[in-house]
Amino acid sequence: MLEIKDLHKRFGDTVALDGVSLSAAPGEVVGFVGANGAGKTTTMRIAMGVLAADSGEIVYNGAPLGVEQRRRFGYMPSERGLYPKMKTGEQVAYFGELHGMSKAAAKRSAAELLEQLDLSERMGDFVQDLSLGNQQRVQLAVSLVHDPEVLILDEPFSGLDPIAVDVMGTALKDRAAAGAPVIFSSHQLDLIERLCDSVVIIGNGRIIASGTVEELKAKEVKQLRISVEAAEDLTALLPGTVTRDGDDYLIEDGDDQEALRVASSAGRVTRFAYDQPTIAEIFREAVTR
Repeated sequence: MLEIKDLHKRFGDTVALDGVSLSAAPGEVVGFVGANGAGKTTTMRIAMGVLAADSGEIVYNGAPLGVEQRRRFGYMPSERGLYPKMKTGEQVAYFGELHGMSKAAAKRSAAELLEQLDLSERMGDFVQDLSLGNQQRVQLAVSLVHDPEVLILDEPFSGLDPIAVDVMGTALKDRAAAGAPVIFSSHQLDLIERLCDSVVIIGNGRIIASGTVEELKAKEVKQLRISVEAAEDLTALLPGTVTRDGDDYLIEDGDDQEALRVASSAGRVTRFAYDQPTIAEIFREAVTR
């Protein structure tokens, strides 16, 4: 379990973090969402020891996180930290050796990862000769090469095409399935919804919403949608505030059982369900409150 507790950080007069707390359990994929400048990168850098917090703490498995534990983490910064004139396979293996792996183990892990990320054919190419998307895959391989216990990834899907997104998403889900807590930030909210077990939304240095994807959607459910095969218009008969969406009736603040009674007495009900918002809609509402 990785726990980030009550982080505060200022840069001069700017409050970057104001009591930020979040956690990731073993095998949990947490999406960290916020606008540019909201505090995502600062939080991740503090978690990895790149920055020092003014106050607050990072706890791993119940104890304050130290240097030795961080060596077992996988970190992918938003800025690429690759050596452009090294060959791809050598690059990934080199970072494995920096993490204490033997040369043979690092080379073997690099080859396996690059195959998983569909880069086997580019192992002998210089990093600078790869596309930006493929460089991003190499950056992920670097963060995974030492089989980390925890993954913290800052915008890992930035600039990737849909195929590369699927490849990298599968790699993250596989790592979580093996028991690693995973935290990653992204502006691609459809991807957050697809890959994550839980979501944390940050705005102006504060956590403004958090929970599992299902919990967040349940909190924001507002409209009951009814489709009914009826000759008459039921707008005036249904309870609550009723609007039409094509052939459907959308109901807010109305008794759902009364709505079902009215609809079923008028005709055959073909749909009766609450509309669930997307994570993108939840995010937009959360940051504009």
